[in-house]
Amino acid sequence: MSNNRNGHRQRLRERFLKTGLRGFAEHEVLELILTLCIPRRDVKELAKALLKKFGSIRNVLDADPAQLKAFGGLGEASIVCFLLIKAFSEYYLQQKTVELPIFTDNASLVQFWQSRLGALNYEVFEIAYLDAACRLMKDGIERLEEGAGARTKVCSEKILRSALMRGAVNFVLAHNHPSGNAQPSQTDLQITQNLHYACTLINIRLLDHIIIAKDDVYSFRQSGLLA
Repeated sequence: MSNNRNGHRQRLRERFLKTGLRGFAEHEVLELILTLCIPRRDVKELAKALLKKFGSIRNVLDADPAQLKAFGGLGEASIVCFLLIKAFSEYYLQQKTVELPIFTDNASLVQFWQSRLGALNYEVFEIAYLDAACRLMKDGIERLEEGAGARTKVCSEKILRSALMRGAVNFVLAHNHPSGNAQPSQTDLQITQNLHYACTLINIRLLDHIIIAKDDVYSFRQSGLLA
């Protein structure tokens, strides 16, 4: 049994080294991760059980430590591994974004915010400060507010003051709708209108306001509400 288990682990790793994750079933991807932190145990059934409980790898990585611990079958090393993979991915994406002027392209812009906010189960407002070439500035992502009532706390004056202090020429506002409906609320419309007007007074440009839901997105610019 031990030889079969070890052989299976080795085959998973060899497949990954040859082709990446192409052709892997979702439970095999999770199984491969688990082999890194659970060395002496068959983890195939554990991987399947995690997917049955949480629904997807993305949901597993978005679960908080208490949820993972309550699931059972996961030690501290496994929980830290999941948290580290998610944090590492976000860190990598942010560093990569600094190197590329992706904010000139709406599709890339949406992809960036979906990866940051799409799976969150609580509301978050973030802002990206950009230079004249629409490149993300160093440490250019700022979280404005999060949690219940976040949108009512967003302050145009605070955003513009921060943009001026950083020397930003452009910026993008983004937030998520955990409800799954990306359509803007009246408050979202008001925030965007206020910011857009204030920007015209100080020569800073609001490029877009992106609303992210789990499987949906809304762009104020694409919808014609920002010129």
